[in-house]
Amino acid sequence: MPISLTNEEKAILRSVSIPPRPEALIKFSEETKKPEPNISRVSEILQDDVGICAAILQVVNSSAFRRAKEIESIDQAIMILGLKRLIPLVKAVAVKAAVGTDPTMAKFWDVQTDIAHIASIVAIKLDKPALSNHAYMLALFHGVGVAILNQHFDDFEEVMSYADENNWDAAAKLQFEKYQTNHATIGALLAQQWRLPKVMINIIYYQHDTDGLFQSEELDKVGLNLLCILKLSRHCAFLKEKPSEINGEWQNIMDDVIDHLDMEEEQLFSIIEDITDEI
Repeated sequence: MPISLTNEEKAILRSVSIPPRPEALIKFSEETKKPEPNISRVSEILQDDVGICAAILQVVNSSAFRRAKEIESIDQAIMILGLKRLIPLVKAVAVKAAVGTDPTMAKFWDVQTDIAHIASIVAIKLDKPALSNHAYMLALFHGVGVAILNQHFDDFEEVMSYADENNWDAAAKLQFEKYQTNHATIGALLAQQWRLPKVMINIIYYQHDTDGLFQSEELDKVGLNLLCILKLSRHCAFLKEKPSEINGEWQNIMDDVIDHLDMEEEQLFSIIEDITDEI
């Protein structure tokens, strides 16, 4: 489904700067889409962008990948992970490199990185390891609209404080009241411009508008699985930071997640407890 924009949003978006895809990502995408990609050329493209290269190595050596031996080069990363697993990781770290330079947003990006690492773990705990890398990409990418709107609106810090005191579902509604758009729409537009998979664009767009989503056909089964992983990951990150507080965002979607995953509530809570202990 195409992203629906109000006239007010269209007017705002003319003044909001959505960063273009980095040149390295464009070249990387072109090469990896070929029937027989040139692995040496892929490695060369990534190494030419120091920021993306360093970020990839940091990710593949993180606890989410649980490697006994450190990966020391892009060549090693390609050889060990393979292109199929590397592609979503490259796209994920590229977005942070493009919009994550504001020092006032350092804590925000730390949280997004934590959520991305947790998402890889959640995918495995739910016996969906094939979704692990895409879950990581979605989790790192899903909040990018926050960073963009923070650059554009001088008072956006008030929205972030409101989200911290309440939850991001409520903050998304507040953004629409204040700015006639919100970070989910902006993030989905960036994902669309950067040519992320359509399912991820839709998840980003609907992430805070989930009423009836599981009963609709807006997302297919894989999309709903990824949305469940994202929401579980956000909940685990919330519990890590605020273990004694109630997570309103999780309360809004918990029943749908349990039903979709076809789990008993106690079974899912046990998985959540295992993950929060692990992180």
